[in-house]
Amino acid sequence: MRLTRGALLVATGALTPALLLTAPASAAVPASTSVPVAAAAVAQTDGTPVDEMSEDDLRIAILRILADEDSGRGVVREANEALDGTVEDMREFLKTGYRLAQAEDDRVAIARILADPDSGRGVKREATKALDANTPEALRAFLATGHRLAQAEDDRVAIARILADPTISPALRAAAEDAIDGTPEELRYFLEVGRYEVDG
Repeated sequence: MRLTRGALLVATGALTPALLLTAPASAAVPASTSVPVAAAAVAQTDGTPVDEMSEDDLRIAILRILADEDSGRGVVREANEALDGTVEDMREFLKTGYRLAQAEDDRVAIARILADPDSGRGVKREATKALDANTPEALRAFLATGHRLAQAEDDRVAIARILADPTISPALRAAAEDAIDGTPEELRYFLEVGRYEVDG
């Protein structure tokens, strides 16, 4: 008996909490991490390799990918094509197609970062390196961690420029000196909010 896509979506939605609670830790890792995307997406509670999965298991694995709000246009397009194809098309998507479609979406995301006029030198340098490497792993690594670290580098430079200004207030100088050695999130917070609270 063939299940319809709608029935499978309902079944996937109902089973996802139970599957996530009983699945290995790698199954619950979001797509934005450096874990290989396809491996995380198809992790099964019983560890069944893709080549041994039933048609229904293949469909459910692909529907879980489609249900992920972080799935981009390329992933959604290829996942739907796989669902409309044969069992072998679904297997091929889970083995290699997903990884390649994710790389396509990652290239688009990095191109948007490069086009952003607020992207600093460090971010542009690392984004360009990721695009030049042109491997799914390099693209994913930049989006998962490289962008954050490059942004922190640019933020430290921006805070150093604030500190180089002899006309800033003592309170702003003290806040900038505290922030410059902070985490990437603390640096960003200082530049976006904290410095205005000090001078405001």
